[in-house]
Amino acid sequence: MSNNLTLKTPVELGYRMPAEWERHDAIWLSWPHDPLTFPDRIEKVEESYVQIIKEIHESERVNLFVKNQRMKEKVTHMLQAVNVDFSNITFFMFNYADVWFRDYGPTFVVNDKQQKLAMVNWIFNCWGEKYDDLLKDKDIPQFMNKTLQLPCFRPQIVIEGGSIDVNGRGTLLTTEQCLLNSNRNPNMTREDIEKYLREHLDVSHFIWLKNGICGDDTDGHIDDLARFVNPTTIVCAYEEDPLSQNFVALKSNYEVLKSATDQDGKPINIIKLPMPGKIGEEEVELLPASYTNFYIGNTKVLMPTFNHKNDEAALKILQKLFPNRKVIGIDCADLVNGYGTIHCVSQQQPSTTDNK
Repeated sequence: MSNNLTLKTPVELGYRMPAEWERHDAIWLSWPHDPLTFPDRIEKVEESYVQIIKEIHESERVNLFVKNQRMKEKVTHMLQAVNVDFSNITFFMFNYADVWFRDYGPTFVVNDKQQKLAMVNWIFNCWGEKYDDLLKDKDIPQFMNKTLQLPCFRPQIVIEGGSIDVNGRGTLLTTEQCLLNSNRNPNMTREDIEKYLREHLDVSHFIWLKNGICGDDTDGHIDDLARFVNPTTIVCAYEEDPLSQNFVALKSNYEVLKSATDQDGKPINIIKLPMPGKIGEEEVELLPASYTNFYIGNTKVLMPTFNHKNDEAALKILQKLFPNRKVIGIDCADLVNGYGTIHCVSQQQPSTTDNK
């Protein structure tokens, strides 16, 4: 079933968006290849991908996009070198443009009672029509569903996966800078956008942060700012240096979170994560490096590291918050030059069984 043949919304049909820590069947990724995205860094970025796949494939399937047979052979050779178990890797061949799967991929939703999976295929307009050469990636959800054959909902609204985060209990985190931006849905109000999110993700309560970090070409995606780590706890990026360009925005977001409540009106536990600041001596403009851009897998949490003194502190904070998962640092000092890291390049496919 590749199309939704009813006018009913996902919520009316019993679907919801699970929290990221709920069980996954798979992670979706696209292999990096574009030298315009990663000038003089492709080989280093590939090494980061090898580490991501090596760590995460042990407990969930890796569905990996490659552009052609030649790339598949190259990637296979690189993964063989680190003893990856290929029984847990599935390749998909498609002439995609870039790696930002979180944003152009679908949002998966589940019906717990019927143990069914479906996808929400938002409109992808390249973060406010910034990159015309990447627009073809909007076709990836439809291509995926030729294999998956899932009910597919197509709300006529621009949303990227990196702009939203949920606790699986009814609360959604996002930012005004992104979802209220005139380059996304200029004719929609905040209430209009909330209505779409309610109907498609089964959320009832919204926490709107203000602005994102410097260098973020997505106009303030939430996954660089604040993330749920359990139903009642949020980690948020916080800059201690008052001279940093990110200090004011992150302090403002922290204050919003401190006064926020969950869907039941209860206070939320807010934990600060440090910022890595400037990455490398050669960096002229601030890159959007943030430790909140982690991926929560079934048995491991993959956190970006940047060869910075705060790497270890951030790892320790997250490890304490995920006592039943191992927190692994993945070197993303090169990957972040494309303006995103681990969460940006990945999308989880939730399980339809034992999912809470």
